[in-house]
Amino acid sequence: MKMTKCDFKSNGVRCDGDLYLPASVSKPPVVIMAHGLAAQKNFRIPAYAERFVEKNMAAFLFDYRTFGQSDGTPRHIVDPFQHLKDWEAAIRHMRSCPEVDGSRVALWGSSFSGGHVIATAAKDDRISAVVSQVPFASGFSSIQMKSLKDIVLSSVYGVYDGLRKVLSLSPHYSPVIAYPGTFAAMNTEESYKGYLSIMDEDTTWENKLASRVFLTLPLYSPRRCASRVKAPTLVMAGKQDSIIPFKAVEKMAGRLPKGELVVMDCNHFDPYTGDMFERFVEKQADFLEKHLA
Repeated sequence: MKMTKCDFKSNGVRCDGDLYLPASVSKPPVVIMAHGLAAQKNFRIPAYAERFVEKNMAAFLFDYRTFGQSDGTPRHIVDPFQHLKDWEAAIRHMRSCPEVDGSRVALWGSSFSGGHVIATAAKDDRISAVVSQVPFASGFSSIQMKSLKDIVLSSVYGVYDGLRKVLSLSPHYSPVIAYPGTFAAMNTEESYKGYLSIMDEDTTWENKLASRVFLTLPLYSPRRCASRVKAPTLVMAGKQDSIIPFKAVEKMAGRLPKGELVVMDCNHFDPYTGDMFERFVEKQADFLEKHLA
């Protein structure tokens, strides 16, 4: 395997990308990959990429604008509709990349990006396959898992940051993760330790995101467009997931014309490490190999 830097522009902003290539295959199919809420591409998804490369597929990992090594200011802006534009730009980039077969493109997403790959494939009939892992399905459904206190605080902080954006002021930031009882985008029992478990020890990641995201999340529902996804789609859900409501994922998978739902007895962060990682990645690698061959 070899890895090369392979950046691209999305709406004029440079997005940081890494292209993993199998050493002995000319113009392999490519799996495009990006992470979930406020996460970076080096948070355990290289482990997935390496296993896909072992199956003679290329893997292209990228960070959204304002995250990781990508450009863009202000920093730490989570906007699902801007993320979708980054996905579309990454696909265009790979379709024109001479080192891969741009006619065989798959999408891989986890958590927040597990919803992005559904929404992206719904608009692109040329996608060959989709893997959606513990996916965000519906903003409204996810909000229902929050406490009333967290809903009120997220609304207040979201409106405040929205006003700061209108006035061209610096963002108001909220924590991405916290322990139960402390406000954050994710503050369930598994959230803090689970999120930290996918990071490198020397990470420079900051635990914050612009609070304006709390205004856009309720409006974002990949589940609504699932029926328009024409590509074979593997959805892997965690039955013990405390962040993504299982029923919402189940409904989204049921709307996919060529969908396959696999339910695992795990929480939201289990798929990234240990035995559960092995079970997830084996199933996904076989699925992608089948549909990209």
